[in-house]
Amino acid sequence: METSIKIEDKKEFIQWFLGHYQLKKRESVWILNYLMNHEEILEHVHFVLEARFCPRAMIISTHCSKDVAFRFYKKHIVTTDADKSFHDIRLHCQEPIYIQLNFKGSKQSVPFMKVLEDNPFIPDDYFLSKQDKKVVDQWLDYSIYYFKKEKLTKQINKALDDRDQAAFKVYAVKLEKLEQQYAESPLLND
Repeated sequence: METSIKIEDKKEFIQWFLGHYQLKKRESVWILNYLMNHEEILEHVHFVLEARFCPRAMIISTHCSKDVAFRFYKKHIVTTDADKSFHDIRLHCQEPIYIQLNFKGSKQSVPFMKVLEDNPFIPDDYFLSKQDKKVVDQWLDYSIYYFKKEKLTKQINKALDDRDQAAFKVYAVKLEKLEQQYAESPLLND
């Protein structure tokens, strides 16, 4: 992943962050200072939301946050040991690392928004609530119903134009069943 955030901007943000917030784990301060002072590593650092979905990630929280103090993710392994994560960062300095910072007011923080990047590992449906999924299902069901109804209506009209009573009865029965099925659908009547 190519970074569009300048290294200098990342450095400025880390300095600002460390100057304004107290971290729950002192090792987190050491790690952020280390990153800030090593441009070749900082080049591969990405500040994101929902870092737990990333293959190599770190979550760091401040005292003003209710979130976990520190977590490091590497593939499917999770640890709260900051020393292990520090060694991994040093040994694999060319690999991308995604950092999630939990602090009060993060969503309104201009310095944070300047370095925040999209997380390419978040599942497509992650931000969809159960209600959103239900609405999508209802919309899809209605779209299918409407398409079938339009098709049957055209077939009924053609049968009427052709004075084909047998075809008219077949399509009229199908339309009646479709409308009855739609009216009885539990998904559509919640």
